[in-house]
Amino acid sequence: MLAPVATPLPAFSALLFGLSGCLVDFGAQAGTASKGAALAADTHTQLTPGALENLQSLRQQGIPCAWLDELPDPLSQTLSAPLGNLITATARSQVRWPAPDACWLALMALKVNQLEGCVLVSGEPRLLRSGLNAGLWTIGLASCGPLCGLSPAQWQALDSHERERLRAQATLQLYALGAHSVIDHLGELESCLADISLRRRKGEKP
Repeated sequence: MLAPVATPLPAFSALLFGLSGCLVDFGAQAGTASKGAALAADTHTQLTPGALENLQSLRQQGIPCAWLDELPDPLSQTLSAPLGNLITATARSQVRWPAPDACWLALMALKVNQLEGCVLVSGEPRLLRSGLNAGLWTIGLASCGPLCGLSPAQWQALDSHERERLRAQATLQLYALGAHSVIDHLGELESCLADISLRRRKGEKP
C-alpha cells in the first residue's frame, strides 16, 4: 500500500521587513541618537543576527522582499547601505503607521498581486499594527527591536536573567498587539516561517 503523499507547504508571496531594529540597528537606537552622531562606522549600521543569511536564502528561493521605515531619508539611506542589492527599498508612504498604506505600497512596488502568503517582520509595534491592518502575517522581534531598545554591547552586558526578563516582557507585548509569531531576532526566522507554512496548510488565515 502506497503511503499518502504529503501536501506541499504553501509558498510565500513576499516578505516585508522593518529596517531599524530588524535588519540593522540592533535595539533600534539610531532614530534617537544625538544629532550629528556618525553612523557609518557605528553599530547602528551593522546587520542584525541572521539578516544576511535570510536575505540571501529568500533571494535564492525567488521570494520578493522589501524594507520599510519612517526615519528621515538620509538616516534610512545610511542604515540600509550594508544591505546592498539584497532587498528592495520602498518609497515612504504619505500616511504614517499603523495605517496599512505603507505595507500595501511596498507589495505593489514588488508587483505582488495577492495578500495571501505575505509576511511582515518587525520589532516596531506601530509597523506590526500596520501589517495587521493590511491583512498580512506578522512576526514580531523581541530582543533586537525598540521594546528592549539595547545595542548589542548593552544587551550582552546584561546577565542572563535580565536578558530573559526583557525578552519575555517584549514577547508578551508583541503578542498582545496581535503578532502571529514572536522570535528574538532574524536568526530564528527560518523555523518561524516553516511554522507559519504549516499553519497556512491547515487553513489558518492572518
